[in-house]
Amino acid sequence: MIVLGSNSEVAQAFVEKVLSEGRRFEKIYLLTSNRDSAERFARHIEVKYLQYSEVVDFDLMNDDQYYKLDYIDSDLLFCASGYLGKGTAEGLYDNKNTQKIIDINYAKLVPLINYFAQKFESKRRGTIIALSSVAGDRGRQSNFIYGSAKAGFTAYLSGLRNYMYSKKINVITVKPGFMATKMTEGLPLNPKLTASPKQAAECIYKSYKKKRDTAYVLPVWWFIMAIIRNIPEFIFKRLKL
Repeated sequence: MIVLGSNSEVAQAFVEKVLSEGRRFEKIYLLTSNRDSAERFARHIEVKYLQYSEVVDFDLMNDDQYYKLDYIDSDLLFCASGYLGKGTAEGLYDNKNTQKIIDINYAKLVPLINYFAQKFESKRRGTIIALSSVAGDRGRQSNFIYGSAKAGFTAYLSGLRNYMYSKKINVITVKPGFMATKMTEGLPLNPKLTASPKQAAECIYKSYKKKRDTAYVLPVWWFIMAIIRNIPEFIFKRLKL
C-alpha cells in the first residue's frame, strides 16, 4: 500500500482497519514530510500487526523529489493529503494562504496521483482512494478557497475514474463532512455531524471492498449537500453559509 499524507489520523485508521481485517502487504510506503511522526506509526503497525513499512521522505511542494518514488510499487494508493488553511474571514486576501491551500489540495497533489496512476495503468489493476471534501460540492462564503480546491480535486477524481474504468482500476472519492482531527481541532463542530477517524476508516473500507465510486463518511452529509446544491442561486447568495 502507498499512503500519501501518512500522518493523517484518517489514513492511519484506514491502514489499521485493512490490517485488522487480515490483509498484509509486501510493504506499506508511508510518504511524509514529518518523518518522526510517521516512524512512530511504522513501529506501531510492525509490533501490532507484524506489518513491515517504509517511511519515505517526500515534500509535496518540492517538484524535484519524484526520483525518490521510482522503486515504489503497489496495487493500493490511499491519499489523505490536505490542508484546511485559514477561512475566508481571516485568509481571503492572504495570498500565501490561498496558494498553499490550492497547492496541497490540488495543484501539487494531482501530478503525484497521476505518477502512481500511470504505474497502475501499466499493470491494469489497482485501487486509488482519495479524500476530497463536501466543501467542494458548492462554494460557500465561509471557506470557498478551500472548497474550490476540493471541487477541482473531486472533478479530477471523477475524470480519472472515468478514464481508468476500462483499465480495471477503481477510483474512490471520499467526501468527509466534519472530522474530529488535528486539522479541525478548536473549531466549533456539531457532534452529530462529525465523524471520528475510526468511523471514516470503517466507511472507506466498506467502499473499498464494494468498489464504490463515491463515499460520504456520514450518510447525513449526502442529504445536506443535496439540499445545498439545489438552493437557487438568487437565494443562495444571500445566505450566511
